[in-house]
Amino acid sequence: MDRLLIMVALLAVVAVVALVVRRSRQPTPAVAERWIRDLPRRIEPADLGRSPAAEWLVVVFTEASCSSCSGVLAKAEILASDAVEVVEVEYRARPEIHQRYGIDSVPTVLVAEVATGVVGASFVGPVSAADLWATLAELREPGSVPPGC
Repeated sequence: MDRLLIMVALLAVVAVVALVVRRSRQPTPAVAERWIRDLPRRIEPADLGRSPAAEWLVVVFTEASCSSCSGVLAKAEILASDAVEVVEVEYRARPEIHQRYGIDSVPTVLVAEVATGVVGASFVGPVSAADLWATLAELREPGSVPPGC
């Protein structure tokens, strides 16, 4: 009987620890949902002052005093190719573009299909080169970009 009680107590402790660990890994929904909801779903390449020949556009919104922005821009620039154009939109140089698209946090990265302007992915804050690369690879698969908004 003592062994049974010890086993039940041990299982209860394991269950509580698992619950605490699971809850600590979830992002704060209010912050994450607001950023996702407020990010643009479509962009116009012409707003950026160019008509890219590439199929994909990676737009990195930055600000000169942002310490992590240059690192994100450097990671995004690795993606540049004939099929992918990377554009930096620095706040002080182009505040109207930040305002037009409601960008109020930097760095923010948008990945859009040039032909439709549909944003297939977006990141707020520092992002790894692996995440950018994997996201672009997924989006470039036929039929992976959602239909126009």
